[in-house]
Amino acid sequence: MTKPHLPQPPTSNRLSPVLDPVLDAIRSLLSRQERVLVAIDGRCGAGKTTLAARLQAELPCRVFHMDDFFLQPYQRTPERLQAPGENVDHERFLQEVLLPAARGEAVVYRPYLCAREVLGPAVFVPPARLTIVEGSYACHQTLWPYYHLRIFLSVDPREQLRRIEARSGPEKLRQFIDRWIPLEEQYFRACSLAERCDFFLGV
Repeated sequence: MTKPHLPQPPTSNRLSPVLDPVLDAIRSLLSRQERVLVAIDGRCGAGKTTLAARLQAELPCRVFHMDDFFLQPYQRTPERLQAPGENVDHERFLQEVLLPAARGEAVVYRPYLCAREVLGPAVFVPPARLTIVEGSYACHQTLWPYYHLRIFLSVDPREQLRRIEARSGPEKLRQFIDRWIPLEEQYFRACSLAERCDFFLGV
């Protein structure tokens, strides 16, 4: 499959024509196989959650968010955070979500509640032919083999900071600049992620 380089999806509620190739690719996969797993990875503030919501509005599917698998305090060791892509509980995500989804089963998982730093109550998600995973680290090397389609979203650095500040405020923006963005960029570089994904959407 070729890798189109598409412009950044606009922020309007109307589905943009730039998403048509992605929808076509997913529909083509669904016509040939029983289950399809799609990953949407990329830079914070690039629109991963928005893209997942737009796809969900067009196609029957279930959506999972990597933000629900943030590391618990005991997992945030210096050794782990120094390794590219380890700023997420990919082990738990694989066991609770991706493996059952790949088997066509219902998914039961416990989202991480950042404000309380604990795992929340179990969430039950029924089976679906199409499963979409959105969020940074969705294409972690241990998760990569299970997907049938992988999408990378990028954003201009200045626009990225503007969106993060508008969404989270100036204090959180500083955390992103000092910590979260560098960890993401380390992961992207180490995995050559933008080059390896099936689609690249950005500016």
